[in-house]
Amino acid sequence: MILFFGMPRLQAGVPFTLDSTLWQDSLFHYKEPAPTPKKSFVRAAGEVFGLNIGLWAFDRYVLKGHYAYISLKTIGQNFKHGFEWDNDHLNTNMFAHPYNGSLYFNAGRSNGFNFWQSELFAIGGSAMWELFMEREYPSTNDIIATPVGGAALGEVFYRTSDRVLDDRSSGAERVGREVAAFVLSPMRGITRVITGKAWQKSPVSGREFGRPPLNLELSLGTRILLYHDDRRITRAGASARLHMEYGDPFTDSKIPYEYFSCLAELNMMKSQPLLSRVEIIGRLWSKELVDTRRCDLSVGLFQHFDFFDSDTISNYSPNALEPCVVPYKLGTPASVGGGALFRYQDHRSRMLASLHLNGVILGGILSDYYRYYHRNYNWASGFSIKFGLKGAFLHDRLSFAINNQFYKFYTRNANGSNIDWSATPGGKPVNVNGDESIGTFSHWEGQLTYRLIKSLSLTARFDLYKRSTYYMGDLKYEYGTTYNWFVDSKQQSFQFLLTYTL
Repeated sequence: MILFFGMPRLQAGVPFTLDSTLWQDSLFHYKEPAPTPKKSFVRAAGEVFGLNIGLWAFDRYVLKGHYAYISLKTIGQNFKHGFEWDNDHLNTNMFAHPYNGSLYFNAGRSNGFNFWQSELFAIGGSAMWELFMEREYPSTNDIIATPVGGAALGEVFYRTSDRVLDDRSSGAERVGREVAAFVLSPMRGITRVITGKAWQKSPVSGREFGRPPLNLELSLGTRILLYHDDRRITRAGASARLHMEYGDPFTDSKIPYEYFSCLAELNMMKSQPLLSRVEIIGRLWSKELVDTRRCDLSVGLFQHFDFFDSDTISNYSPNALEPCVVPYKLGTPASVGGGALFRYQDHRSRMLASLHLNGVILGGILSDYYRYYHRNYNWASGFSIKFGLKGAFLHDRLSFAINNQFYKFYTRNANGSNIDWSATPGGKPVNVNGDESIGTFSHWEGQLTYRLIKSLSLTARFDLYKRSTYYMGDLKYEYGTTYNWFVDSKQQSFQFLLTYTL
């Protein structure tokens, strides 16, 4: 269960954040003549190459990681062996690698290439790293998650940095804008320094996308977690939430990410990860089917990036196979599907509904039994369904939202059910997706908000996370052999947050 002090904002794309600016029939959308960046393949490719060399040098000479001691022999072995599934942490594979892919992506983006063309630089940068820059065998999951997830993160960072930049500014303001843009999109910052644009003053802002609508919310407060197994376990700590919505959701578009929503949640809580949730819904294409004074209906194609992470909430071991209790872990760095957004408004109330049906090309979900190196999750593919309903009354003073996200993942690998896992800790890495299983994960959210003043509101939220996994075949371990069975996990969450809206 989650309780918030937050702004009553009704939002179309991301579940559960309210954004009243999107209810307006007409939005102020100032768009000055956009500059046309000159394409430079050499500079973009050079930045990708230089980034990989720099990362390798840091790993080799500062971290002294074993994987960074490369040679012509290790490169040859990589090509000879081919790709396999790796065993890194979920946050490494599902967030850190896509973030690295966003740097490759923005090397192309900042040098004049469009969204689809920049994806080729992300693929090329990832392939270079996997095949040449590590002595570990190239990773099947990385060559998918890095460029595809990198495009989602990269375009969000690139467009956000575009709103920060202003070539008309000078002095301390100019320095602040350039530094902020560099933090958001490092490759864009480097490109601006190389080309001299970082200090060149202009009579126009130089923004590539003008000034599309942008809503930014920052929430700070506390969070309470409840976990249910044989006992009830409670954890409490500080929490932060950042939400951004960019563009107009109800318009025809063929340009990727002219509308997107992005949500990030952070924990400052014992035993829990700092980054607990990241969700991006980026519109790739859309068509408005209904456009009247009271109703709007838009359908489109959307890219989704989902990341949910929790960690040990108890050291209690319910059975010999489970050394600790982790409620859930899930990531979908490569997911795309169709969506529909509907809006109704009159002089008394406003309602907004969204539905997304997605195919998950590559995902991962927590496993109760797979344990090797840093990995405790199964690689999988499947589908997800997202539904949201929001409403506002009393001139937007009172609002509500309900939402459900449902994921179903299939892990299929003939080798996965025949491995003696008791030998795994001291054995060799295994190239498997994980346990042969069907995993489901659902996230229910409920929210009631009362606006206190223009930029501040009090919100009560309820979150319920539920994971169920059906394991197939037989699983061998040191205490015996187990056959087809279910494992369930459930966690509730409360939050109290104070939200400020920019």
